[in-house]
Amino acid sequence: MKRFIQILFCMIAAVGVVYGIPRLLKQTAPAYLALEGDSPSLLSQRTLHVDSTPHEVYRLYSNGELVGVLEDRSVLNAFLKTVYQDLYAQDYPNSEVYLGTDVYLIPEQSYLTYENIDQAICDYLLENRLFTLKCTGVEFSDENGVYAEIYVSNEDLFNTAMNSYLTCFISSEDLAILNRGETTPQLKTYGSRSVGVTVLQTIMMKEAYAAPEEIRTTEAAVLDYLEYGDNTEREYYTVKTYDTVAGVGSKNHDLSATQVMNINRDQISSTDQILSEGMELCVTYFTSPIDIVVTKESMKKEPIIAQTVYQTDDSLREGLFERRQVGVDGSKNSLYSERWINGVLVSGSLTSSVDTLQPINEVIAVGTLQIPGTGTGTFQWPVDNPTISCHWGCYAGHRAIDIQNAYDRYGNIYAADRGVIEVNSYNGINGNYIIIDHNNGYETYYGHMNVPSPLEVGTIVDKGDIIGQIGMTGLATGPHTHFFIMYQGERRNPCDGFLPC
Repeated sequence: MKRFIQILFCMIAAVGVVYGIPRLLKQTAPAYLALEGDSPSLLSQRTLHVDSTPHEVYRLYSNGELVGVLEDRSVLNAFLKTVYQDLYAQDYPNSEVYLGTDVYLIPEQSYLTYENIDQAICDYLLENRLFTLKCTGVEFSDENGVYAEIYVSNEDLFNTAMNSYLTCFISSEDLAILNRGETTPQLKTYGSRSVGVTVLQTIMMKEAYAAPEEIRTTEAAVLDYLEYGDNTEREYYTVKTYDTVAGVGSKNHDLSATQVMNINRDQISSTDQILSEGMELCVTYFTSPIDIVVTKESMKKEPIIAQTVYQTDDSLREGLFERRQVGVDGSKNSLYSERWINGVLVSGSLTSSVDTLQPINEVIAVGTLQIPGTGTGTFQWPVDNPTISCHWGCYAGHRAIDIQNAYDRYGNIYAADRGVIEVNSYNGINGNYIIIDHNNGYETYYGHMNVPSPLEVGTIVDKGDIIGQIGMTGLATGPHTHFFIMYQGERRNPCDGFLPC
């Protein structure tokens, strides 16, 4: 019986603690009550009284600091919808407004009744623009993980800008065909076709929330990022009289004419376009966060160089020669597989070759077996896989053609015809150079050699003999051969009937 009385007393005391003390506090609480453990808020807010039962409130924090306690969540929701309609709906259609990146609500069951400052909290959010918008996050990643992220208003905007960027490196027609999973038409004549386009990195899109100023809302803004990333520095060149697109590139970081056109496509639509003096052209090439790889097939008409056959003739004394048959170069159709990254040719290999015209060998009768140092009067390209980076007159005073080897930037340089090494020297403009005298009124000039030619003055060379390697000594922005022909001391453009330019 005594034990029962003890248990009954404990139960009565517990009930008194649970129900009695809250009621007592409610009756005796002052107009302002600060409880131990309460965090001071950024906005002034009183605690009015303590209830006997808890109710849900929301503590709103900004950057880790308590702004205030929100009583009615629906007030905030309606406020955010109004903010969207008033401030952002026009520039950010089909979006929604949410709390800022470092702003968050914590729901809480509380016995305390606070002064209602819901409107003041909304005003604070509006005054400080503590909002984010629903948008699309675009992540760029490689084997090392995500390395960049941007925010765009929607996926369609990014895809449109991405297609515009791709057309810097592949025609819109080829891109449309490849995007449909089809194959571009086979080549039937000389030229090239794109057979594939890929991005080396991984691009992922996801739902995201960002501050309005962080969201790109125009194709131009997204395209600028795809072209240059976060790089805002640009270098410009002012066009001078007689400048060409190729010449501008040659004088600025050895850009190709196509590269100059791509980065100035708002002003230049063709590599052959006539430039106006005073035009301001960007000469900073793309610094994109992604790498665009385009694989191409290119068909080229290439010469089959006629060989020279020497026949001894006892009727001719030693040192004399006589042409018995004129040599005629043949031709072949060569198909190359090429790999371009960001509009720059990085590699190429011969896939197939078909002879279309057999060469006719030149027959020379000589009094001895020694090859004479007199030229044929016809010339071959001085490098393999020739491509002209700067034509005759591509900038003022350029009286030569600059020839590159498309697949071997520092490849061999060959004698364009038979002759004798007349000069092997160096100067500050054309670097290491040689001049070959062909003993028939013609001379040929080869500049910017990587190292001095090992051939001494007076050395007899045959057409096609290696006389040095491509380089960029002297004043050159990239490896090439500075080449021109002289006849009777007058400089000639090699593309004027001497080479198949």
